[in-house]
Amino acid sequence: MTDKTDYRATLNLPDTPFPMRGDLNKREPGWVKEWEDEGLYKRLREARCGRQKFVLHDGPPYANGQIHMGHAVNKILKDMIVKSRQLKGLDAAYIPGWDCHGLPIENAIEKKYGRNLPRDEMQAKSRAFATEQIALQMGDFKRLGVLGDWDHPYKTMDFGTEAGEIRAFKRVIERGFVYRGLKPVYWCFDCGSSLAEFEIEYADKKSQTVDVAFKSNDPAKLAAAFGLPALPQAKDAFAVIWTTTAWTIPANQALNLNPEIVYALVDTPRGYIIVAESLVEKVLARFQLSGQIVATTPGKNLGGLEFQHPLYDVDAGYRRLSPVYLADYATADDGTGLVHSSPAYGLDDFNSCMAHGLKYDDILNPVQGNGTYAADFPLFGGEHIWKAVPHIIDTLAKAGRLFATETITHSYPHCWRHKTPVIYRAAAQWFIRMDAGEGVFTKDKAPDTLRNMALAAIEETSFYPENGKVRLRDMIAGRPDWCISRQRSWGVPLPFFLHKDTNELHPRTMEILDVAAAMVDAGGIEAWSKASTEEILAKVGAGADAPQYNKSQDILEVWFDSGTTHTTVLKGSHKGAAHENGPEADLYLEGHDQHRGWFHSSLLTACAMYGRAPYRGILTHGFTVDSQGRKMSKSLGNGIDPQQVSSKLGAEIIRLWVAASDYSGDIAGDDKILARVVDAYRRIRNTLRFLLANVSDFDPAQDAVPRAEMLEIDRYALTRAAEFQQEVLAHFEVYEFHPVVAKLQVYCSEDLGAFYLDVLKDRLYTTAPKSLARRSAQTALWNITHAMLRWMAPFLSFTAEEAWKVFGSSESIFLEEYAEIGGPDPALLAKWNRIREIRDLANKQIEALRTAGQVGSSLQANLVITAPAEDHALLAALGDDLKFVFIASAVQLNAGDTLAIEARPSADTKCERCWHWRADVGSDPAHPALCGRCVSNLFGAGESRVHA
Repeated sequence: MTDKTDYRATLNLPDTPFPMRGDLNKREPGWVKEWEDEGLYKRLREARCGRQKFVLHDGPPYANGQIHMGHAVNKILKDMIVKSRQLKGLDAAYIPGWDCHGLPIENAIEKKYGRNLPRDEMQAKSRAFATEQIALQMGDFKRLGVLGDWDHPYKTMDFGTEAGEIRAFKRVIERGFVYRGLKPVYWCFDCGSSLAEFEIEYADKKSQTVDVAFKSNDPAKLAAAFGLPALPQAKDAFAVIWTTTAWTIPANQALNLNPEIVYALVDTPRGYIIVAESLVEKVLARFQLSGQIVATTPGKNLGGLEFQHPLYDVDAGYRRLSPVYLADYATADDGTGLVHSSPAYGLDDFNSCMAHGLKYDDILNPVQGNGTYAADFPLFGGEHIWKAVPHIIDTLAKAGRLFATETITHSYPHCWRHKTPVIYRAAAQWFIRMDAGEGVFTKDKAPDTLRNMALAAIEETSFYPENGKVRLRDMIAGRPDWCISRQRSWGVPLPFFLHKDTNELHPRTMEILDVAAAMVDAGGIEAWSKASTEEILAKVGAGADAPQYNKSQDILEVWFDSGTTHTTVLKGSHKGAAHENGPEADLYLEGHDQHRGWFHSSLLTACAMYGRAPYRGILTHGFTVDSQGRKMSKSLGNGIDPQQVSSKLGAEIIRLWVAASDYSGDIAGDDKILARVVDAYRRIRNTLRFLLANVSDFDPAQDAVPRAEMLEIDRYALTRAAEFQQEVLAHFEVYEFHPVVAKLQVYCSEDLGAFYLDVLKDRLYTTAPKSLARRSAQTALWNITHAMLRWMAPFLSFTAEEAWKVFGSSESIFLEEYAEIGGPDPALLAKWNRIREIRDLANKQIEALRTAGQVGSSLQANLVITAPAEDHALLAALGDDLKFVFIASAVQLNAGDTLAIEARPSADTKCERCWHWRADVGSDPAHPALCGRCVSNLFGAGESRVHA
């Protein structure tokens, strides 16, 4: 060699086929195809067969429309959890599913083919449409790197699942929870059907308030109730109510007053008015009237008084009286302290009227399913209720019964799907009872009420985050009975026959349910729909009854479909997928809106059937929002599309974004946020590439160094990795990923990049290829790489698999389990953590020299460290290796009372091979450009490294 030799060729430079650029958008589809072609999911199941199960039950997305980023977040979170449990060694199956019945699909069919399709045609087209949508969504979910049983997903429209739902319904009936009743339920005019509590959301609505007067029908009784011998003047007296639903006034049948509130009789120019005493001043101001209180009395003294309907004198159809019923729900918080009661359109009104003896048949219910008053309804027949409000107000004003009106904006229930206002509307429906009462048939009566069982089950459930417990508990504690019938075509039938005269169920209903399940099992819901009443009843030996019975056309609402999948899927179509004892699933995971949706319906059905929850834990995540906190939506144009991001940046970036986000709140994303995620990905990938490149010539079977013989810094690196792995697995255990991503970035940049790998480069590159010094380092790197790939695999699935193809020995990283790297050594951690602290202080001094232009790299600097006894002993123990730890060419260590560090430019010569500045450069005439350690490493016995 000469002094002009290229010594680069003598270094052990890193080498790996793992590329620096991921080209994720181009290469990921190949991984997806390979996983599918090679049957990776099936191999995962075989690898964990017989192991302890972990069951994450998939809440089914609706089979309608392209997936959005909210879907992507949900599916990726599930995938990360399942993969983390698979790597733990558990049998963690993932069965994706779809919700297939219900109104949105019917709406899509009606938009395409028109309304009023025959039932058979609607069902056929709906089934075909759902099948197409599932195929499209499945492709998008696979593209996100989600591993699951895509060859055998569950669909609520599978014949077996439909039949299983009927059997589940039968079990709920047997337990005494199902009854038929007339009561107000939420009704959506766009749906043309009743809605459950789960399907309601609140939004602002503009309404026209009205203060309406009901004239006293017996002034003498009214005066006596107020302790007066008679009304002081011969003027009319009115009970005045305030409401935001003027459209309910025509159907008024009663007034409600609170027995404990004090009411005042007020003399005004428009007559005597009755309002809550505490509201007199506000009411008179609103009415723009002067007035004096004549008398007061508690509400209990006014019970039973009668008042004329406000339109009593306008049309004979309103010539009826409204009695006063006493009810606690009348308050003096606002309005007038009196509540008008239209029992068909309010739950409190309905309950009050029923409690006071009003009969079902006497309830006025003029509003039709499409929102119009019945054609023969007096004055307003045929008008839609929202459009009729101005007409009603005008009619009240002309009748002299309107005291005030104004427009307000208030929170109002809306249809979850259509975003349109809903009303309460009385209809004969089927319900699941929450509290004590009798069902239509009872064979194995539950030991407690459904509400009590559900509340008890919540106490046995773990929540992530914990505030979900209070939310679900409050919803269960206050919810009314569950209306489970819908007046639609595309869904699992309520297989009932009702007597034409009495509306009673056929006495052989329970046998009919078995027949229905068998028919649907063989031919789907279409088989039941097409069969005649006589044909079905004949199967239970009751064909002669057919002329007396009507076949119900109602279907079970879709929340019952998905809410029973814990039995129809996990114990039905996918037998063996559930835990055999106790709750079927370990975890249900959905957006936090599902406290009123799938979590809720699943809890109620499982408690009704089994007396317990179907899950051990519930995890909720937030909505996807933009950087300003606005929910992503097409109308705002602020969404990020998962398909576009995958094709531009790669699905791996979506996965890392999801993993890095705190899902307990809303998840913010936009192009700038994703750009930061790309930077984080590159840092992790570069670290991984360095690890792979420096173990490319390492065969652990021959080259691994026993732990006791490894250099101390290498043992520290392993114990730090063991400590980090404990943290990672602890986070995974409670379904946390964002702390792992944050800590992994710090681990890559600080523990590895800025310290261990920085120190290691000299030893890896300059010592003899097979020397103990280099093999010790490679042993540490090999173990760290094994561990790190497993930490990454749940969220950086494509990258971990790509690296595993270069590094690993098995077919897939997902067939592996978490690496065995031992436990952390507290003493070693404490020692080297302090060394790193001192090193950080030294680096600041070197950086000052570099800023001043006195040195280039840190190797051009020499350090003088003065240290107190404890630190001095710590550093002195490293011997000559101290300079390698501090990446300086020389370190002078002095004893002193306090820690002080000085950096000086080296006066020596730079070695062309190792770049250290040393006095012995050129000491060997044959190699004038090399230092003594490089000569020894290349041509001699090699340098001795003990600590670093």
